[in-house]
Amino acid sequence: MPFKKQTIQNIWEVLKATIKGFRQDKVLKLSASLAYYTVFALPALALVLISVTGIFFGEDAMSGVLYKELDGIIGKNAALQIQEAIKNTHLAGNSYAGTILGVVTLLLSATGIFGEIQDSINRIWGLRAKPKRGIIKLLLNRIMSFSLILSIGFVMLVSLIINGLLAAIKEKLEVEFPGLNVNLLLVVDYAIQLITISLLFAIIFKILPDAKIKWKDVVVGAFATTLLFLVGKSLLGYFISRNSSIEAYGAAGSIILILLWAYYSSAILYLGAEFTQAYAKKFGSDIQPNKYAVWVERQTVEVSAPSVDKNTSTK
Repeated sequence: MPFKKQTIQNIWEVLKATIKGFRQDKVLKLSASLAYYTVFALPALALVLISVTGIFFGEDAMSGVLYKELDGIIGKNAALQIQEAIKNTHLAGNSYAGTILGVVTLLLSATGIFGEIQDSINRIWGLRAKPKRGIIKLLLNRIMSFSLILSIGFVMLVSLIINGLLAAIKEKLEVEFPGLNVNLLLVVDYAIQLITISLLFAIIFKILPDAKIKWKDVVVGAFATTLLFLVGKSLLGYFISRNSSIEAYGAAGSIILILLWAYYSSAILYLGAEFTQAYAKKFGSDIQPNKYAVWVERQTVEVSAPSVDKNTSTK
């Protein structure tokens, strides 16, 4: 009984530390910054992901999958806007130099968003890159960001294959056994979605920050972040489907929906980072800076106003 009481108290302390950090680190301001950046980087990032995963299934198929996912979150019009932006983003130019320049620009834009996430999580976890290793660190960040894009693409492929198999099995069962309840497959599909998104968050928390953190701490933080993300995704989709006031903005309404979705996703990501830090300190092995980073000490210093000499006259 005392053990259960102590466990509940420790969990409560983790939650309090998470909320406290969320407020002190001004997470909502960081989320707004990332959401603004996402609007510009999203077409490039999506095109790179489609190009990578399209090698196996075709770019048209992957573009359709992406559109379906976005349609379920931010609505048809906003999803079409993103799809059109992807079509207008080109990998090739009219010459070899133009092609190379286009590819480099596209990759810098796509990987830049992960640099923004890295800086923000570093700030949340109280870390900062060493100034003397700036150039080396910048190159490593770009390589790491691109490897993260490949990792996300691989996870998307595995998820797509499993979802395709489940859909085929469901269709086969419905034909062979009419009236059979196949809700179990829907539960399995949701579980796969939960595992997939958790894996993506875990990769971000483990790879991007300039920190040493155990996988067991990362997994717990990523799972909690995923639960919040999926709940919020359903609520956001319900809000968008029921709220007609956004239509008053016309074409700009799609941008507002994309910003809203990006803002919420960013806030959940950073809230998950706060929770992961609090959990690692209470139950895990804590977080330590890697060889490219140092701790940032935060202090509040009160500065008193200078005294005014009453005998001093001014002309």
